[in-house]
Amino acid sequence: MAATAVQATPAQPLAPAPKRRRGKTLDKVNPLVYVVAWLLVGVCVGPVIYIILGGLRTNSQITQDPSGFPTTWEWGNYSSVLNSSLFWQQAGNSAISAIVTTIGVVVLGVMASYVLARYDFKANAAMYSLFAAGLMFPMTVAITPLYLMIKNLGLMNSLAGIILPQIAFALPTTIIILVPFLRAIPKELEEAASIDGASRLGFFFRMVVPLSIPGVVTVGILAFVAAWNSYMLPLFILNDESMYTLPLGVQSFASQYSVDTARVLAFTSLSMIPALIFFSLFERRIVGGLTGAVKG
Repeated sequence: MAATAVQATPAQPLAPAPKRRRGKTLDKVNPLVYVVAWLLVGVCVGPVIYIILGGLRTNSQITQDPSGFPTTWEWGNYSSVLNSSLFWQQAGNSAISAIVTTIGVVVLGVMASYVLARYDFKANAAMYSLFAAGLMFPMTVAITPLYLMIKNLGLMNSLAGIILPQIAFALPTTIIILVPFLRAIPKELEEAASIDGASRLGFFFRMVVPLSIPGVVTVGILAFVAAWNSYMLPLFILNDESMYTLPLGVQSFASQYSVDTARVLAFTSLSMIPALIFFSLFERRIVGGLTGAVKG
């Protein structure tokens, strides 16, 4: 009798069991993290709230209870500052300085970043390293040679004398943030635009600039806030009170009305509120732009 061979079908391999993720899930975060976060928020926001509420108090209230809340709301401190023509003149100087600095940083930063990100040449890496090295030299280190240079250029006691250095010192950060955005643009897109007849400048204005809007908004906000809050450079360059920006105006006002503490706090809070509002409105833009730069 012939033996019939039965061909066994190979057993299907079992699917590997899904690995469990190690670590804590989002719903099991240590409560200590929230405690530390709220403490940091309190440290950052507490002084701002104290200054704003201090402008709504009288000097006697501040003397009796420096850390208390207003018993009677003294709006006259804010109204007296807002009725001052010098305050609005200094606010205008700060606005001009911040806006022109922001425009210069954005325009020059996008153009320089485009060259470093999209063109290959021998000095590419060296130039990028040079801009990156600029992050290690704050303005305070170079304030003496910068003062002599501005004096030799005849830009003392002028807004141009603080705008040009602010643009120069903001460019390293701008280029470091924008270069990853521009490198992430596919080269196939540039080739397709070239086939359609677009020139390099046409591709830059029609494709590169719109695609890099998140990074442009980020660097623009950072440049605006830094220029608005700039103190060291205007302190050395500006010597006329009518040319002061608001940070210098706060110092001058505090020294002039050192006895009137409530009014000084009102002036201080009014000078910082525009930057706080501007930063708060575009906070998500800053986070999104920096996240895109890291991913790129």
